[in-house]
Amino acid sequence: MVRLIILCLFAFVKLTCFAQSEQKVKWQYHIVSKGNNIFEVRLTATIDKGWHLYSHQQSSDAIALPTTIQFSKNPIIELKGEMKEEGTLIDNIDPATRTKSRYFSGQVVFVQKILRKKNILTVVNGDIEFMVCDDRQCLPPSTVKFQVKIP
Repeated sequence: MVRLIILCLFAFVKLTCFAQSEQKVKWQYHIVSKGNNIFEVRLTATIDKGWHLYSHQQSSDAIALPTTIQFSKNPIIELKGEMKEEGTLIDNIDPATRTKSRYFSGQVVFVQKILRKKNILTVVNGDIEFMVCDDRQCLPPSTVKFQVKIP
């Protein structure tokens, strides 16, 4: 019986830790038309004060987990160019590990241009994996799903 209680307590603590990253970052998703069936998918992260979210572009010696955005396959759309980030990028060198990391505080917008191949209603969706840290700790990575409609 004691083993069962300990196992349940461990599972609860583990699930609580994984949910914390999502509580520190609020995500919003929308589409902006640029004309000629070109659109921008805009994924906005609003980060709680005192926390930071890592850039999707990290240096080769970084130990930080970069934010990764995976778009689900959709035959109607084609990704155009590289993902861009809009926000104040902070380049940091950790004094303990002497490794570089790049992150955002406050807010960042991840922007991906896409081409809609046919003029029909479709959906762009995917997953965002991210990790948040403050000056003392990093929370376990979280994954959120996003979905936006192209009118």
